[in-house]
Amino acid sequence: MDDIFVPKQIMFYVQHLLGIGHLERALRLTRRLQDAGMAVTIVSGGMPYPHSDAHGANIIQLAPVRTADAEFSKLLNQEGKPIDDAWRHHRQTVLLQAFANLAPDMLLIEMFPFGRRQFRFELLPLLEAARKRRPAPLVACSVRDILVPSDKPGRTDEAITHARNYFDHILVHGDANFIRLEESYPAAAELNGKIVYTGYVTADTPYAQHPPTGIVGKDEVIISAGGGAVGEALMTAALQARALSTQARGKLWRLLIGRNAPDGQRQALQDKAPEGLVVETARPDFPQMLFNCACSVSQGGYNTVMDILQARTISETPAVIVPFGAAREREQTLRAQALTRAGLAVVVPESDLGPASLAAAIDQAMLQNNTARYLPDMNGGAVTARFIQEKLNA
Repeated sequence: MDDIFVPKQIMFYVQHLLGIGHLERALRLTRRLQDAGMAVTIVSGGMPYPHSDAHGANIIQLAPVRTADAEFSKLLNQEGKPIDDAWRHHRQTVLLQAFANLAPDMLLIEMFPFGRRQFRFELLPLLEAARKRRPAPLVACSVRDILVPSDKPGRTDEAITHARNYFDHILVHGDANFIRLEESYPAAAELNGKIVYTGYVTADTPYAQHPPTGIVGKDEVIISAGGGAVGEALMTAALQARALSTQARGKLWRLLIGRNAPDGQRQALQDKAPEGLVVETARPDFPQMLFNCACSVSQGGYNTVMDILQARTISETPAVIVPFGAAREREQTLRAQALTRAGLAVVVPESDLGPASLAAAIDQAMLQNNTARYLPDMNGGAVTARFIQEKLNA
């Protein structure tokens, strides 16, 4: 009798709070893992996002939660009320039961212990359950290229201790020759034996090999802000910047409003939009539009930058980055600085953003020599899948 193939089971925990970047990266990884023959169950704790593609993976939706503001100072449930101990107990129970039922070969946790500390009420019990189970699953942390350490005493030491005690590997979805994790999180040097750089995780799009022609976006200036939760300042500046640009004044400008934008933002921008400027909801073909546009203007989130760089490899698309820098957020600023060093983008600090500065940056991006000094490794999805497969089959 032929042996029956039983795929390795991966339980992938991801918690998005403000935008959808964390979930989107997890979904991109999931597709690669599924393509490599593994079965993935995504355990999502953020607000449901109906437009996401799970690529055939099973999804367990925990009681949803979001942040009340960009400072992550308060967590709110789906009804907009602060979470309480009863809510936490329910989430922990559901999560632990899911782990017991699935009995995964691998537990993959996004961000924690380097972030999402507010969810230690469920993650530490989950990690303890994984450590005690026999056979114990492989346990890995999935993190982006840049981390922001806490400025509160003892928090970084706590994160490093948890990483040592509970995790077999720290999968850094970045390129060490572009940005080393220690540049943003110096204590990561203490975990050198566990850290694996996978390269950046990009969307799986056929347009990377066969750039489209004749589609919407051709020769346009595309302005985007990811999920849109914090992109209003960029969109507002763009309304007046077109008239000030010398290189792009005669082109169509398209503002893509994220689905997490505040209620009424799209309509307010449409009401103010001058001729030659289109305002619409963010589109699923955004990555493809970038291959044909005259210039991309965006914030500096992980997934958006990957879409831009993917287009950059084929079409040399000029790019302007306006990194989100409110509260104590430094992630997008650090990534934008690396892009500048590599000759891949023109950067406008959020503190300097205005119609004139945005127009000048677009003109500069369209005029400058587009020869990059360094293009980071963007094969992170396939490398991650191969690494996990080898470890699980060892």
